[in-house]
Amino acid sequence: MIKKMAVDNCSFLNELSSKVLSGGAITWGEAQGILSLSAQEEVMMLLAHATQIRNHFKGTAIDLCAIVNAKSGRCSEDCVFCAQSAHYKADIQTYPLRDTNKIIEEAEKAKHNGARRFSMVISGKSVTTERELETVCEAIRIISQRLQLLSCASLGILSREQLHFLHDAGLTRYHHNLETAESYFPSICSTHTFKERVDTLLSAKKEGFEVCSGGILGIGETLEQRIELAFTLRELEVDSVPLNFLIPIAGTPAEKYTLLPPLEILKIIALFRFVHPLKDIRICGGREVSLRTLQPLMYLAGASGTMVGNYLTISGRDPQIDKQEIADLGFTVKA
Repeated sequence: MIKKMAVDNCSFLNELSSKVLSGGAITWGEAQGILSLSAQEEVMMLLAHATQIRNHFKGTAIDLCAIVNAKSGRCSEDCVFCAQSAHYKADIQTYPLRDTNKIIEEAEKAKHNGARRFSMVISGKSVTTERELETVCEAIRIISQRLQLLSCASLGILSREQLHFLHDAGLTRYHHNLETAESYFPSICSTHTFKERVDTLLSAKKEGFEVCSGGILGIGETLEQRIELAFTLRELEVDSVPLNFLIPIAGTPAEKYTLLPPLEILKIIALFRFVHPLKDIRICGGREVSLRTLQPLMYLAGASGTMVGNYLTISGRDPQIDKQEIADLGFTVKA
């Protein structure tokens, strides 16, 4: 019986990857089939097919990005996983928006570490003052022109006018995660709506930005809600999909959750690769802690990018280790 199931799932993966490679889109039921794989050999087969799809559509160069936590803590929003929320008591460093020189210093480090894209991230629902927006725009101009880095920003829910200022300053991509499925969103945040997040993405697209949007997995969502998030992002035609995996932080409501198992994470990454064959799947926060020794396998699961250096309130690892793993697997760093 077990052997028959393995053969059936082998045929399922062969047919599904052929469908995607020929330009087809997977269905909800097929996505359920991916997440239902449980045997170790089935997961390994899944990784092989995800690698084939990534190589076919995205090649073998891994895209590296980096961020700076440009403004930390005291956020008005109550996202249950976030250490920066003023609603909770996580032990983090808080500070106002950093000056331009400090932001540029972090961008220079990112470039040295091999990142080709650099993003400024600020805590809070939105940019709160005109001076904050001016500082961000000044940094964008220097990052784009002097450092020759692709610029990105994660500044919360913005108006079309604010987005226009950013576009004029040279920003090329706007980052704004949906975080989770619409059906689960009220369970993780009550201070703003899922629609506000979607509207921000749509406004950014209308302003001419590429958009980077994904979520955080392991915050109590169901398997169906993981599929829901993946399909919503497909409908929105986002350009890049960053995936984060929860590190339960003391002082937040999400501290009650446990880390997702590494093989479960690899299945999630592969699912997003099958759903988004043409897009960058970028693995970000939580990868070191959650994947542990299996971290290099995220590339075999279909990832085409990762974030190097530190995250918002948690330190990352030495980017040289990331670059060595990429080379050891036969990949290159995207120039």
